[in-house]
Formats: sequence, structure tokens, C-alpha cells
Amino acid sequence: MMDSGELKRVSTVSPQDLGKIAHGDHHDPFSILGMHQVRSEGRDALAVRAFAPEADRITVVEVSAGGAAQLMDKINGMGFYEAVFPQRTERFSYQLELTDFIGQSRRIYDPYSFPRILTDTDLQQFAAGTHWGIYEKLGAHATTIDGVSGVYFAVWAPSARRVSVLGNFNRWDGRRHPMRMHLTGVWEIFIPSLQAGELYKFEIKTKDGHLRVKSDPFAFAAELRPSNASVVCELDKFKWRDDEWMERRRDTNWLERPMSIYEAHLGSWKQKEAEEKEKRWKNYRELADELAEYLTHMGYTHVELLPIMEHPYDPSWGYQVTGYYAVTSRHGSPEDFAYFVDCMHRHNIGVILDWVPAHFPKDDHALRWFDGTALFEHEDPRQGEHPDWGTLIFNYGRNEVRNFLIANALFWLEKYHIDGLRVDAVASMLYLDYSRKADEWIPNKYGGRENLEAIDFLKQMNEVVHGKFPGALTIAEESTAWPMVSRPVYLGGLGFSFKWNMGWMNDFLKYVEKDSIHRQYHQNLITFSMMYAFTENFILPLSHDEVVHGKRSLLDKMPGDLWRKLANFRLAMGYLFGHPGKKLTFMGSEFGQWLEWNHAESIPWHLLEEHPYHRQLQEYMKDLNHLYRSEPAL
Repeated sequence: MMDSGELKRVSTVSPQDLGKIAHGDHHDPFSILGMHQVRSEGRDALAVRAFAPEADRITVVEVSAGGAAQLMDKINGMGFYEAVFPQRTERFSYQLELTDFIGQSRRIYDPYSFPRILTDTDLQQFAAGTHWGIYEKLGAHATTIDGVSGVYFAVWAPSARRVSVLGNFNRWDGRRHPMRMHLTGVWEIFIPSLQAGELYKFEIKTKDGHLRVKSDPFAFAAELRPSNASVVCELDKFKWRDDEWMERRRDTNWLERPMSIYEAHLGSWKQKEAEEKEKRWKNYRELADELAEYLTHMGYTHVELLPIMEHPYDPSWGYQVTGYYAVTSRHGSPEDFAYFVDCMHRHNIGVILDWVPAHFPKDDHALRWFDGTALFEHEDPRQGEHPDWGTLIFNYGRNEVRNFLIANALFWLEKYHIDGLRVDAVASMLYLDYSRKADEWIPNKYGGRENLEAIDFLKQMNEVVHGKFPGALTIAEESTAWPMVSRPVYLGGLGFSFKWNMGWMNDFLKYVEKDSIHRQYHQNLITFSMMYAFTENFILPLSHDEVVHGKRSLLDKMPGDLWRKLANFRLAMGYLFGHPGKKLTFMGSEFGQWLEWNHAESIPWHLLEEHPYHRQLQEYMKDLNHLYRSEPAL
């Protein structure tokens, strides 16, 4: 055997393949690295190959032969090693002992010695857009293979030339762990010895040779912004205690039950006293106990959270999502959020999440141009970009994209026991010309303005969700007169459980903002909603959107002096609870917050101590909630 510092001149691998491995440019590294049957000196043999530029020498240690070792030959100066086992034809289990240039050694199992994990069925179902548990297959999962523990990684990038896993474990070197590609465009690799908590990303070499470093679309956790690495996370360790709630929910018809929803932004519901913003945020567990007690006292039936999926930009309030499967790390871990939901359920409070399948941001570490092509979005900006929001639109006609989104809806219901999803910006999904000029959109195949692919996606999503999770809710924020939004798909509807009544909200707020002396000329604003109140299953929303951007707080919208503002507020809330439809109010409105909502600060709880009329308004809202829940006529 040669000294490790010498270079062996002949290898069983071609010079072209050696160069591609060393430069991170090989499309099929599993065909080169690991153990392979070869012909050596005219005989059948086995060869073990490894690429480790950080190593000074590598030894193959046979696990099944009591630790028999063979030093590998250094094939070139770029880090490629090979050991040939003459007359060996039966594969054996082995480890690699890597010794670096300062003499430190570590022993690992070779990632390229493990078999594929994804089955043909997995790949076929994902390609067909019907693998509803795909989040269990793609992403990063701590697991054990052949008795060896580690982390399995998989990602969809069909146009990539090469995909690698990056992390501290390989010094963020994309040449170290290139993945195995399947014909459907899914790449996978199992890396032994890794465990939960590991940071990682995917390095993608595009067809034109450019490198793109991406967060995992299926990651269950991520770093706190502005960092954006994905985090290996196990979700099944939390011990749920909400069996009674889940059993009861399964048989509940919410159309016949009272629903008073408290809409909340967790980052600003209640904060700690601290100088730095990140230190003011409360943990999911801290928020859970306090919020559950408050909602129970106030008589609310549900809490609706502004998006808690990972997002990089605080002022987006969570509506520009980069991690669709990850709860934001601003308030703790996935296990902490599971505690939040469990706590709500044990207080008989349902949990609704705002969900954003309508668009995603252009942050380059996320979904945008993922594999060097428009993978998740449309390539044509007339189809693929929102002019108002500067975001990208999902390509609902692509099977894998639909699968990504529908599986995501199921993921929150399955893994976190969520009770409902409020789907944001549905109107922007339904119309191809939404907020566009005449020459800025492409008609559908019939020449119309309806987005047929998005319509099919929404119908399929609702059918699958309701089929798999009886009692769970889907709610549309839909601001147009699109018919039958909350009617079953088999009757020609979109299949949502409920629809936000945006028309009622706009008319109602216009009316209450007018001085009482002028209202007699605008009674149609307050009566028109009864013309269509029963055409859909409506929720009456007085949401966060109505108390920001110069619209003033709900109390401050009321005309007149302080006495009249308070009287008008009580009248308006009484009307809300008496009008047909479920109820939704935004946090802070229940005690008459004066200033507009500010996402960066806690709502002004101090008002309850400083002015008695705020506590009186709060008591009034509590009484309305309890009356609403106890009076069958309401």
C-alpha cells in the first residue's frame, strides 16, 4: 500500500468522472462514490471511493469483520480516494476513518453506502400531484437506516444539474454531499450521524452552471431572520392532551354553532418589557396560557392567528411566507407551538391559521427561481407576478406545486391539530386580471378572465381537507361577488366552509363613520346586506386590515365627541352580534384601542387601568359574547 501523500496513477474511475466529482458537477455521484463492483487486474473486485478534500488520509474499516482496516489510495490532489478489495464480490458494511492534516481522526458511515429511500410509488404520486403525505418524504427527517442513525434529505429540483446538502457538518462545501437524482426531479441523500437541530441548506447548480443556495421548502423549522438556514426538526415528540376536543370537533357542525373569533398577531398581542425587539417577543408557551385564559374569560370560541409560518419581513405581518412548513422561530420551537394549540384546545378554544397559497415573496433564499427555472411560479410575469404586492404567483397548473400546497394545508391540520385555515387573498387567485391593466394579463383557454387552474386547486384543496379532517374549517377571504364560494364542490361551489363578508364590512364601516344626522340618507348601507346574508356561509370580519394604514382604529372611526364615540361603538358592536353571520374582531378592538394597530408594539393594555371606559367596553364585549353563545336565536 502506498503512502497517503503519494498519488496513485491508475483508478477504476475515468478522469472525466474524477474531475466532475472534484468540481461538484456530477449528475449521478452515487454511481461513482461508495462501494461498487469493478474489474481489477482482470478479476472481479470491490472498490470503495470517497471524496473528502479536508482529509489527509482515509481508512476503510470493515464493521462486520471485527474492524479490519485498509488505507485508501489518494487518486488526485483534489481529495478523491479509492480502496480496491481484490477477489471480494460480496458487499460488506464499512466505515470511513478520516484523518485531517493536523492528525485528528473521526469515523463515519459513508453516506454513499446507503440505499435509496423514496419508493417508485412516492415519486409517481408526487409527480401526479396526489401524495398528501409528501412532507414526510421531502425535506429533512431524522431517521435510522440499517441500524445507523442520521438525517435523510430530499428536495424537488428537476432542472438542476446537481444538488447538494450544505451545513456545518461539511463546512458548507457543496462538493461534499451531492445527492442522488430520480427521474421525477427529486434528489435524496442519507447523511449518517446527523441529528435534530442541525442547520442546513441546499446548493443547486443550475443547467447553465450557476450556484443557488436555497432554504428547504419542506423544512419544519428555520433560523430567526435575518438568518435563513433550515433546521432539522422532529415533530412527533410532543405529547398531545386534546383528545376530547378533537373527538368533539369531528362531530361538530359549525354552521349550527356560535363562532366568535378573536383575530390576533402573536408578536404584538402582548410583549415583554425589553429594549431589543427580539427580546420583547413572548414564547408560544407564555402566550398560550395567558391568551387562553383571556379568551375564555371574554367568551370567544376561536382564535385566528395572522400567519405564523416563517417569514423574513416583520412588516409583512407573516403574509409573505418563505417557510410554508415551518412555524416562525420568533416565538420558539415547533414543540412550543404545539403546546400553544394544545393549551387552546384544553380551554375549548379553536385555532384558525391564516394561510397564504395565493403568492410568495421574491427572497432569493426561498422558492423564487428555485432550481434556476420558474419552478413554483409562472415564468411569464403576466401570470406569475402580483403588481400590487411585488410577489410571485404559484403555478397551480403544475401537479407538484398543487401537491406542495394541498399537502401543506393537511400538514397544519395533521401535525399541529389546527381547526381551520383562513385562505388569504382568494379573489387574487380567481381572476387572471386581478389588479391588472388590459395588456397585463393572459386570458384562459376560453378567452375569459377566470383562473381555471387556481379554481381547480381551491376545489381540490377543500375536498381533500374536508374529506380527511371532518369538522375542520376552510374560510375564504374573497372580496368579490363570485358565486357559491361556501357551497360544496359537488353542487358547483368552491367548497369552502365559510366566506368573509367583505361587502357587509365595507358598507357597515362607511355607515358607522358617518355622523348620525347624515345616516338617514344612507340607510341602504346598513340594510343591503340582508338581501344576500344567506347566499353564503358568512363570517362578519372587522379585521386587522381595517385598523391600519390611515384607516384609524375601530373606536376612532366613530363620529363625535368621546361620549358619542363610545355610544356609537356599543351600538355598532351590538349590531354586529345581532346580524346573521359568524363574528370576527381584531385584538385591541374589544377594549377600544385609540391608535391604529402597530405590529412592532404591544396593543395598549395600559388603557384598561388608565381610563374606566375602556374596561367598560371590554365588559360590554364580554357580555355580548356570552349572550351570543347562550341565546339560540343568535
